Amino acid sequence: MLTYVLAGLALSMDAFAVSVSSGMCIPGLTLAYAVRTAFAFGLFQFLMPLAGFAAGTAFASAIGSWDHWLAFGLLALVGGKMILESFGVKDAASCSDEERGKLNVLDLRVLLVLSVATSIDALAVGISYSIIRAPIWIASAIIGAITFALCLVGCEFGRRIGSRLERWAEAAGGATLVGIGLKILLEHLLAR
Repeated sequence: MLTYVLAGLALSMDAFAVSVSSGMCIPGLTLAYAVRTAFAFGLFQFLMPLAGFAAGTAFASAIGSWDHWLAFGLLALVGGKMILESFGVKDAASCSDEERGKLNVLDLRVLLVLSVATSIDALAVGISYSIIRAPIWIASAIIGAITFALCLVGCEFGRRIGSRLERWAEAAGGATLVGIGLKILLEHLLAR
């Protein structure tokens, strides 16, 4: 269960970072829009692991002998990408008009694009979960609920605090995913 909570925290960091940025850059981000934003991010973070799990299950027989390496590789790549991206986070106090447009969660189309973009990592995690036969409904529900809660807080943080937390949240999320991938690999290798 702790693994799913940690994965939920890690996977929600992209959406949390976008929520913080939106809170900073979008004037008029009311509580109602923050709830809508958090719901959209949480919903996609819930659905993507399910889709990844279905895809992984469909191809399980083809990848059975090296599935632990695939799970580790996917999680290490996603986590590594998040860590690298954390170094590119700018000071969002200087949001340009272009950045405001890209982060305008008040526009439903932008919100949907951001929801999909921030949940692609969860698709890869869903594939990994199919390999280790994780209870996907529980794992997905935890991931979605954590994402919802953190994004709701992130919108308000963004309004009040600014970009101080964004970089560290992204790096911590990436490191957590790499750690989970390493745990899967080591459990398999040490079980032999």
